[in-house]
Amino acid sequence: MKRLLAGGTAVLAVTVALLVAAVWFLNVRGEDPLATSAETPNASADQIARGAYLALAGNCRGCHTAPGGAPYAGGRGVPTPFGSVFAPNLTPDEKTGIGAWSAAQFWRALHNGRSRDGRLLYPAFPYPNYTQVTRTDADALHAYLRSLPAVVQVNRPHELQFPFNSQAALAVWRALYFRPAQATPDAARTADWKRGAYLVEGLGHCNACHSSRNALGATPGPLDLAGGLIPVQNWYAPSLTSANEASVAAWDTQHVVALLQTGVSPRASVAGPMSEVVSGSTQYLSDADLNAMAVYLKALPQTPPEARPAPAAAPSAGPGAKLYERHCAGCHGDAGEGASGAYPALAGNRAVNLPVVANLVHMLLEGGFPPATAGNPRPYGMPPFATVLSAEETAQLLSFIRSSWGNTGAAVSALEVERFRSSK
Repeated sequence: MKRLLAGGTAVLAVTVALLVAAVWFLNVRGEDPLATSAETPNASADQIARGAYLALAGNCRGCHTAPGGAPYAGGRGVPTPFGSVFAPNLTPDEKTGIGAWSAAQFWRALHNGRSRDGRLLYPAFPYPNYTQVTRTDADALHAYLRSLPAVVQVNRPHELQFPFNSQAALAVWRALYFRPAQATPDAARTADWKRGAYLVEGLGHCNACHSSRNALGATPGPLDLAGGLIPVQNWYAPSLTSANEASVAAWDTQHVVALLQTGVSPRASVAGPMSEVVSGSTQYLSDADLNAMAVYLKALPQTPPEARPAPAAAPSAGPGAKLYERHCAGCHGDAGEGASGAYPALAGNRAVNLPVVANLVHMLLEGGFPPATAGNPRPYGMPPFATVLSAEETAQLLSFIRSSWGNTGAAVSALEVERFRSSK
Protein backbone atom coordinates (compact mmCIF):
# COMPACT_ATOMS: atom_id res chain seq x y z
CA MET A 1 0.00 0.00 0.00
CA LYS A 2 2.79 2.41 0.90
CA ARG A 3 4.44 1.75 -2.45
CA LEU A 4 1.17 2.44 -4.25
CA LEU A 5 0.71 5.70 -2.35
CA ALA A 6 4.29 6.71 -3.01
CA GLY A 7 3.90 5.86 -6.68
CA GLY A 8 0.65 7.83 -6.94
CA THR A 9 2.23 10.82 -5.21
CA ALA A 10 5.18 10.69 -7.60
CA VAL A 11 2.89 10.54 -10.64
CA LEU A 12 0.87 13.47 -9.29
CA ALA A 13 4.03 15.48 -8.64
CA VAL A 14 5.31 14.82 -12.15
CA THR A 15 1.93 15.72 -13.65
CA VAL A 16 1.80 19.00 -11.72
CA ALA A 17 5.37 19.79 -12.73
CA LEU A 18 4.58 19.14 -16.38
CA LEU A 19 1.47 21.34 -16.22
CA VAL A 20 3.43 24.15 -14.58
CA ALA A 21 6.15 23.82 -17.22
CA ALA A 22 3.54 23.87 -20.00
CA VAL A 23 1.87 26.98 -18.60
CA TRP A 24 5.26 28.66 -18.21
CA PHE A 25 6.25 27.80 -21.78
CA LEU A 26 2.93 29.02 -23.20
CA ASN A 27 3.45 32.32 -21.38
CA VAL A 28 6.95 32.99 -22.69
CA ARG A 29 6.63 31.73 -26.27
CA GLY A 30 7.29 34.37 -28.86
CA GLU A 31 9.00 36.77 -26.44
CA ASP A 32 11.91 38.85 -27.65
CA PRO A 33 15.04 38.01 -25.61
CA LEU A 34 16.13 41.64 -26.04
CA ALA A 35 12.86 43.00 -24.63
CA THR A 36 14.56 43.91 -21.36
CA SER A 37 16.97 46.26 -23.12
CA ALA A 38 17.14 49.65 -21.42
CA GLU A 39 18.28 51.47 -24.54
CA THR A 40 15.88 53.95 -26.12
CA PRO A 41 17.05 55.93 -29.16
CA ASN A 42 16.23 59.61 -29.41
CA ALA A 43 12.88 60.20 -31.07
CA SER A 44 12.39 62.46 -34.07
CA ALA A 45 9.57 64.97 -34.37
CA ASP A 46 8.04 62.84 -37.13
CA GLN A 47 8.11 59.75 -34.93
CA ILE A 48 6.41 61.60 -32.07
CA ALA A 49 3.74 62.94 -34.42
CA ARG A 50 3.21 59.44 -35.76
CA GLY A 51 2.84 58.13 -32.21
CA ALA A 52 0.27 60.82 -31.38
CA TYR A 53 -1.81 59.69 -34.36
CA LEU A 54 -1.52 56.03 -33.40
CA ALA A 55 -2.60 56.84 -29.83
CA LEU A 56 -5.77 58.30 -31.30
CA ALA A 57 -6.29 55.24 -33.48
CA GLY A 58 -6.10 53.06 -30.37
CA ASN A 59 -8.14 55.50 -28.25
CA CYS A 60 -5.47 55.16 -25.56
CA ARG A 61 -6.53 58.32 -23.78
CA GLY A 62 -10.06 56.99 -23.35
CA CYS A 63 -8.98 54.36 -20.82
CA HIS A 64 -5.83 55.95 -19.44
CA THR A 65 -7.47 59.22 -18.34
CA ALA A 66 -9.70 59.35 -15.29
CA PRO A 67 -12.72 61.69 -15.39
CA GLY A 68 -11.36 65.15 -14.61
CA GLY A 69 -7.82 63.81 -14.45
CA ALA A 70 -4.64 64.65 -16.33
CA PRO A 71 -4.43 63.10 -19.80
CA TYR A 72 -2.81 59.65 -19.84
CA ALA A 73 -2.14 59.75 -16.07
CA GLY A 74 -4.29 56.66 -15.49
CA GLY A 75 -6.70 55.91 -12.67
CA ARG A 76 -9.80 55.15 -14.71
CA GLY A 77 -11.48 51.90 -13.74
CA VAL A 78 -12.39 49.32 -16.34
CA PRO A 79 -15.25 47.22 -14.92
CA THR A 80 -15.21 43.48 -15.62
CA PRO A 81 -17.28 40.57 -14.30
CA PHE A 82 -14.30 39.71 -12.08
CA GLY A 83 -13.80 43.16 -10.53
CA SER A 84 -12.27 46.44 -11.67
CA VAL A 85 -8.96 46.91 -13.46
CA PHE A 86 -7.45 50.40 -13.18
CA ALA A 87 -5.54 51.83 -16.12
CA PRO A 88 -1.94 52.80 -15.25
CA ASN A 89 -0.13 56.10 -15.63
CA LEU A 90 1.37 56.40 -19.14
CA THR A 91 3.05 59.76 -18.66
CA PRO A 92 6.88 59.81 -18.51
CA ASP A 93 7.16 60.19 -14.74
CA GLU A 94 10.11 58.02 -13.67
CA LYS A 95 8.49 56.51 -10.57
CA THR A 96 4.76 56.36 -11.21
CA GLY A 97 4.60 56.41 -15.02
CA ILE A 98 6.59 54.89 -17.87
CA GLY A 99 9.54 57.26 -17.73
CA ALA A 100 11.87 54.37 -16.90
CA TRP A 101 10.47 52.10 -19.61
CA SER A 102 12.61 51.42 -22.65
CA ALA A 103 11.16 51.13 -26.14
CA ALA A 104 11.78 47.37 -26.02
CA GLN A 105 9.94 47.01 -22.72
CA PHE A 106 7.00 49.01 -24.06
CA TRP A 107 6.95 46.80 -27.15
CA ARG A 108 6.87 43.71 -24.94
CA ALA A 109 3.81 45.08 -23.11
CA LEU A 110 1.92 45.49 -26.39
CA HIS A 111 3.18 42.36 -28.09
CA ASN A 112 3.42 39.94 -25.17
CA GLY A 113 1.22 41.45 -22.47
CA ARG A 114 4.05 41.63 -19.96
CA SER A 115 5.00 44.61 -17.79
CA ARG A 116 8.46 46.12 -17.38
CA ASP A 117 9.05 44.11 -14.21
CA GLY A 118 7.95 40.86 -15.86
CA ARG A 119 4.43 40.70 -14.42
CA LEU A 120 1.66 39.43 -16.68
CA LEU A 121 -0.84 42.12 -17.67
CA TYR A 122 -4.60 41.73 -17.53
CA PRO A 123 -6.33 41.58 -20.93
CA ALA A 124 -8.55 44.53 -20.03
CA PHE A 125 -5.49 46.10 -21.66
CA PRO A 126 -6.27 44.63 -25.08
CA TYR A 127 -2.88 43.11 -25.87
CA PRO A 128 -4.62 40.16 -27.60
CA ASN A 129 -5.23 42.81 -30.29
CA TYR A 130 -2.17 45.01 -29.75
CA THR A 131 0.08 42.00 -30.28
CA GLN A 132 -0.45 42.68 -34.00
CA VAL A 133 0.97 46.21 -33.76
CA THR A 134 4.30 46.49 -35.56
CA ARG A 135 7.51 47.26 -33.69
CA THR A 136 7.85 50.50 -35.66
CA ASP A 137 4.42 51.67 -34.54
CA ALA A 138 5.05 50.55 -30.94
CA ASP A 139 8.26 52.62 -30.90
CA ALA A 140 6.37 55.64 -32.23
CA LEU A 141 3.72 55.28 -29.52
CA HIS A 142 6.44 55.02 -26.89
CA ALA A 143 8.14 58.15 -28.27
CA TYR A 144 4.88 60.10 -28.14
CA LEU A 145 4.04 59.07 -24.58
CA ARG A 146 7.54 60.04 -23.44
CA SER A 147 6.99 63.50 -24.97
CA LEU A 148 4.00 64.21 -22.73
CA PRO A 149 4.25 66.23 -19.51
CA ALA A 150 5.19 63.93 -16.63
CA VAL A 151 2.45 63.54 -14.03
CA VAL A 152 3.09 62.11 -10.58
CA GLN A 153 0.17 59.80 -9.96
CA VAL A 154 0.57 56.47 -8.23
CA ASN A 155 -1.20 53.62 -10.00
CA ARG A 156 -4.30 52.39 -8.23
CA PRO A 157 -4.28 48.65 -7.39
CA HIS A 158 -6.76 46.49 -9.23
CA GLU A 159 -9.83 45.36 -7.32
CA LEU A 160 -10.29 41.80 -8.54
CA GLN A 161 -11.90 38.82 -6.88
CA PHE A 162 -9.91 35.73 -5.90
CA PRO A 163 -8.51 33.80 -7.76
CA PHE A 164 -8.60 36.28 -10.65
CA ASN A 165 -6.29 38.62 -8.73
CA SER A 166 -3.42 36.13 -8.92
CA GLN A 167 -0.64 35.87 -11.48
CA ALA A 168 -1.11 32.08 -11.49
CA ALA A 169 -4.72 32.35 -12.65
CA LEU A 170 -3.73 34.93 -15.24
CA ALA A 171 -0.98 32.63 -16.51
CA VAL A 172 -3.50 29.83 -17.00
CA TRP A 173 -5.86 32.19 -18.85
CA ARG A 174 -3.07 33.31 -21.15
CA ALA A 175 -1.98 29.73 -21.78
CA LEU A 176 -5.52 28.96 -22.91
CA TYR A 177 -6.42 32.09 -24.85
CA PHE A 178 -3.41 34.23 -25.78
CA ARG A 179 -0.65 33.76 -28.27
CA PRO A 180 1.66 36.53 -29.52
CA ALA A 181 1.06 37.20 -33.18
CA GLN A 182 1.63 39.64 -35.96
CA ALA A 183 -0.61 40.86 -38.73
CA THR A 184 -0.45 38.43 -41.66
CA PRO A 185 -2.95 39.80 -44.18
CA ASP A 186 -3.98 37.88 -47.25
CA ALA A 187 -1.43 38.69 -49.95
CA ALA A 188 -4.19 38.69 -52.55
CA ARG A 189 -6.01 41.55 -50.84
CA THR A 190 -5.73 45.22 -51.75
CA ALA A 191 -3.56 47.68 -49.84
CA ASP A 192 -6.70 49.34 -48.45
CA TRP A 193 -8.03 46.03 -47.13
CA LYS A 194 -4.70 45.23 -45.47
CA ARG A 195 -4.52 48.64 -43.82
CA GLY A 196 -8.14 48.37 -42.70
CA ALA A 197 -7.51 44.91 -41.22
CA TYR A 198 -4.49 46.23 -39.31
CA LEU A 199 -6.52 49.07 -37.80
CA VAL A 200 -9.70 47.12 -37.03
CA GLU A 201 -8.04 43.98 -35.67
CA GLY A 202 -5.05 45.65 -34.01
CA LEU A 203 -5.01 49.19 -32.63
CA GLY A 204 -8.76 49.65 -33.08
CA HIS A 205 -9.43 46.43 -31.07
CA CYS A 206 -13.00 46.46 -32.39
CA ASN A 207 -13.68 42.90 -31.27
CA ALA A 208 -13.14 43.93 -27.64
CA CYS A 209 -16.79 45.02 -27.84
CA HIS A 210 -18.19 43.43 -31.01
CA SER A 211 -17.64 39.86 -29.85
CA SER A 212 -19.12 37.41 -27.39
CA ARG A 213 -17.14 36.28 -24.33
CA ASN A 214 -17.01 32.98 -22.51
CA ALA A 215 -17.22 32.46 -18.74
CA LEU A 216 -13.55 33.43 -18.36
CA GLY A 217 -13.92 36.63 -20.38
CA ALA A 218 -12.18 35.38 -23.53
CA THR A 219 -13.40 36.18 -27.04
CA PRO A 220 -13.38 33.62 -29.85
CA GLY A 221 -10.44 35.53 -31.34
CA PRO A 222 -9.32 38.96 -32.60
CA LEU A 223 -11.06 38.38 -35.93
CA ASP A 224 -14.47 37.65 -34.41
CA LEU A 225 -16.90 40.53 -34.92
CA ALA A 226 -20.16 38.62 -34.59
CA GLY A 227 -21.53 40.81 -31.81
CA GLY A 228 -21.90 40.44 -28.07
CA LEU A 229 -23.06 41.98 -24.82
CA ILE A 230 -20.40 44.25 -23.33
CA PRO A 231 -19.74 42.89 -19.82
CA VAL A 232 -21.02 44.91 -16.87
CA GLN A 233 -22.00 47.89 -19.04
CA ASN A 234 -24.67 45.70 -20.67
CA TRP A 235 -24.70 47.53 -23.96
CA TYR A 236 -25.02 45.19 -26.91
CA ALA A 237 -22.36 45.66 -29.59
CA PRO A 238 -24.14 44.35 -32.70
CA SER A 239 -22.68 41.90 -35.16
CA LEU A 240 -20.67 43.47 -37.97
CA THR A 241 -21.18 40.33 -40.03
CA SER A 242 -24.98 40.20 -40.01
CA ALA A 243 -27.27 42.22 -42.28
CA ASN A 244 -29.89 42.04 -39.52
CA GLU A 245 -27.60 43.83 -37.08
CA ALA A 246 -24.73 46.13 -38.04
CA SER A 247 -23.14 44.79 -41.21
CA VAL A 248 -22.09 47.54 -43.63
CA ALA A 249 -21.48 45.16 -46.55
CA ALA A 250 -24.32 46.74 -48.54
CA TRP A 251 -23.47 50.34 -47.62
CA ASP A 252 -21.71 52.86 -49.81
CA THR A 253 -18.13 53.29 -48.62
CA GLN A 254 -18.70 57.00 -48.09
CA HIS A 255 -21.52 56.26 -45.64
CA VAL A 256 -19.27 54.00 -43.55
CA VAL A 257 -16.61 56.71 -43.52
CA ALA A 258 -19.18 59.33 -42.49
CA LEU A 259 -20.38 57.19 -39.58
CA LEU A 260 -16.84 56.69 -38.25
CA GLN A 261 -15.86 60.32 -38.84
CA THR A 262 -18.94 62.19 -37.62
CA GLY A 263 -21.07 59.66 -35.73
CA VAL A 264 -23.95 60.01 -38.20
CA SER A 265 -24.61 58.94 -41.77
CA PRO A 266 -27.62 58.55 -44.05
CA ARG A 267 -27.80 54.92 -42.91
CA ALA A 268 -27.36 55.11 -39.13
CA SER A 269 -26.00 56.99 -36.13
CA VAL A 270 -23.91 55.81 -33.19
CA ALA A 271 -24.82 55.80 -29.50
CA GLY A 272 -23.59 54.52 -26.17
CA PRO A 273 -20.00 53.19 -26.02
CA MET A 274 -19.58 53.65 -29.77
CA SER A 275 -20.10 57.38 -29.30
CA GLU A 276 -16.98 57.40 -27.13
CA VAL A 277 -15.03 55.55 -29.84
CA VAL A 278 -15.97 58.10 -32.49
CA SER A 279 -15.49 61.04 -30.14
CA GLY A 280 -12.07 60.00 -28.86
CA SER A 281 -10.67 58.07 -31.80
CA THR A 282 -12.09 57.58 -35.26
CA GLN A 283 -13.12 61.18 -35.91
CA TYR A 284 -9.42 62.09 -35.88
CA LEU A 285 -8.28 59.45 -38.36
CA SER A 286 -7.27 60.37 -41.89
CA ASP A 287 -9.69 59.95 -44.76
CA ALA A 288 -7.36 57.30 -46.18
CA ASP A 289 -7.43 55.24 -42.98
CA LEU A 290 -11.20 55.59 -42.57
CA ASN A 291 -11.64 54.50 -46.17
CA ALA A 292 -9.39 51.50 -45.50
CA MET A 293 -11.44 50.53 -42.44
CA ALA A 294 -14.60 50.83 -44.50
CA VAL A 295 -13.14 48.59 -47.21
CA TYR A 296 -12.24 45.95 -44.63
CA LEU A 297 -15.58 46.10 -42.79
CA LYS A 298 -17.53 45.86 -46.04
CA ALA A 299 -15.56 42.75 -47.00
CA LEU A 300 -16.20 40.82 -43.75
CA PRO A 301 -17.66 37.34 -44.32
CA GLN A 302 -21.39 37.55 -43.79
CA THR A 303 -23.48 35.21 -41.66
CA PRO A 304 -26.83 34.07 -43.07
CA PRO A 305 -29.71 36.14 -41.66
CA GLU A 306 -31.76 34.35 -39.06
CA ALA A 307 -35.39 33.73 -39.86
CA ARG A 308 -37.62 35.56 -37.42
CA PRO A 309 -41.29 34.80 -36.86
CA ALA A 310 -43.62 37.65 -37.71
CA PRO A 311 -44.65 39.41 -34.49
CA ALA A 312 -48.23 39.84 -33.50
CA ALA A 313 -49.78 43.01 -34.83
CA ALA A 314 -49.17 45.95 -32.52
CA PRO A 315 -52.35 47.16 -30.85
CA SER A 316 -53.18 50.55 -32.27
CA ALA A 317 -54.90 51.73 -29.11
CA GLY A 318 -53.10 49.80 -26.38
CA PRO A 319 -50.95 51.29 -23.60
CA GLY A 320 -47.78 51.12 -25.72
CA ALA A 321 -49.39 53.03 -28.57
CA LYS A 322 -50.67 55.70 -26.20
CA LEU A 323 -47.23 56.05 -24.60
CA TYR A 324 -45.65 56.41 -28.03
CA GLU A 325 -48.12 59.09 -29.06
CA ARG A 326 -47.50 61.00 -25.83
CA HIS A 327 -43.70 60.78 -25.60
CA CYS A 328 -42.22 59.83 -28.99
CA ALA A 329 -44.34 60.80 -31.97
CA GLY A 330 -43.39 64.48 -31.76
CA CYS A 331 -39.81 63.66 -32.83
CA HIS A 332 -39.96 60.22 -34.42
CA GLY A 333 -43.23 60.73 -36.31
CA ASP A 334 -46.66 59.15 -36.09
CA ALA A 335 -45.50 56.19 -38.21
CA GLY A 336 -41.94 56.00 -36.89
CA GLU A 337 -40.62 57.79 -39.98
CA GLY A 338 -38.27 60.08 -38.04
CA ALA A 339 -36.96 63.44 -39.24
CA SER A 340 -34.10 63.45 -41.74
CA GLY A 341 -30.88 64.85 -40.28
CA ALA A 342 -32.33 65.04 -36.79
CA TYR A 343 -34.24 62.10 -35.33
CA PRO A 344 -33.76 58.55 -36.62
CA ALA A 345 -36.59 56.59 -38.17
CA LEU A 346 -37.82 53.77 -35.96
CA ALA A 347 -39.64 51.98 -38.76
CA GLY A 348 -37.33 49.33 -40.22
CA ASN A 349 -34.47 50.41 -37.95
CA ARG A 350 -32.05 47.52 -37.35
CA ALA A 351 -31.22 48.83 -33.88
CA VAL A 352 -34.90 48.57 -32.94
CA ASN A 353 -35.06 44.93 -34.06
CA LEU A 354 -31.89 43.62 -32.40
CA PRO A 355 -32.33 40.34 -30.51
CA VAL A 356 -31.00 41.98 -27.33
CA VAL A 357 -32.96 45.03 -26.12
CA ALA A 358 -30.24 46.43 -23.86
CA ASN A 359 -29.47 49.42 -26.09
CA LEU A 360 -33.12 50.42 -26.44
CA VAL A 361 -33.58 50.31 -22.66
CA HIS A 362 -30.47 52.43 -22.10
CA MET A 363 -31.43 55.00 -24.73
CA LEU A 364 -35.04 55.31 -23.61
CA LEU A 365 -34.32 55.57 -19.90
CA GLU A 366 -30.95 57.36 -19.91
CA GLY A 367 -31.16 59.34 -23.14
CA GLY A 368 -28.09 60.20 -25.10
CA PHE A 369 -26.50 61.97 -28.03
CA PRO A 370 -24.35 60.98 -30.95
CA PRO A 371 -20.84 62.36 -30.37
CA ALA A 372 -20.12 66.02 -31.01
CA THR A 373 -17.63 65.97 -33.88
CA ALA A 374 -16.17 68.43 -36.34
CA GLY A 375 -18.58 67.14 -38.96
CA ASN A 376 -21.59 67.18 -36.61
CA PRO A 377 -20.81 69.65 -33.79
CA ARG A 378 -24.37 69.99 -32.49
CA PRO A 379 -26.01 66.56 -32.65
CA TYR A 380 -29.67 66.05 -31.93
CA GLY A 381 -30.25 63.99 -28.81
CA MET A 382 -32.67 61.85 -26.89
CA PRO A 383 -34.00 62.99 -23.50
CA PRO A 384 -34.02 60.50 -20.59
CA PHE A 385 -37.30 58.99 -19.45
CA ALA A 386 -36.08 57.12 -16.37
CA THR A 387 -38.08 59.36 -14.06
CA VAL A 388 -41.13 59.30 -16.31
CA LEU A 389 -41.66 55.67 -17.25
CA SER A 390 -41.95 52.63 -15.00
CA ALA A 391 -40.41 49.30 -16.00
CA GLU A 392 -43.82 48.06 -17.14
CA GLU A 393 -44.47 51.20 -19.20
CA THR A 394 -41.00 51.00 -20.72
CA ALA A 395 -41.66 47.40 -21.75
CA GLN A 396 -45.05 48.33 -23.24
CA LEU A 397 -43.60 51.21 -25.22
CA LEU A 398 -40.65 49.24 -26.57
CA SER A 399 -42.88 46.28 -27.42
CA PHE A 400 -45.12 48.59 -29.42
CA ILE A 401 -42.20 50.10 -31.34
CA ARG A 402 -40.63 46.68 -32.03
CA SER A 403 -43.86 45.33 -33.53
CA SER A 404 -45.03 48.38 -35.51
CA TRP A 405 -44.44 49.70 -39.04
CA GLY A 406 -42.94 46.45 -40.28
CA ASN A 407 -40.55 45.93 -37.36
CA THR A 408 -40.03 42.32 -36.32
CA GLY A 409 -38.60 42.55 -32.81
CA ALA A 410 -39.91 40.34 -30.04
CA ALA A 411 -41.92 41.77 -27.16
CA VAL A 412 -40.04 43.23 -24.20
CA SER A 413 -40.79 42.26 -20.61
CA ALA A 414 -40.57 44.41 -17.50
CA LEU A 415 -38.00 41.91 -16.19
CA GLU A 416 -35.71 42.64 -19.15
CA VAL A 417 -36.06 46.35 -18.52
CA GLU A 418 -35.10 45.92 -14.87
CA ARG A 419 -32.12 43.78 -15.85
CA PHE A 420 -30.66 46.39 -18.15
CA ARG A 421 -31.72 49.60 -16.41
CA SER A 422 -29.82 48.64 -13.25
CA SER A 423 -26.55 47.86 -15.05
CA LYS A 424 -24.01 50.69 -15.10
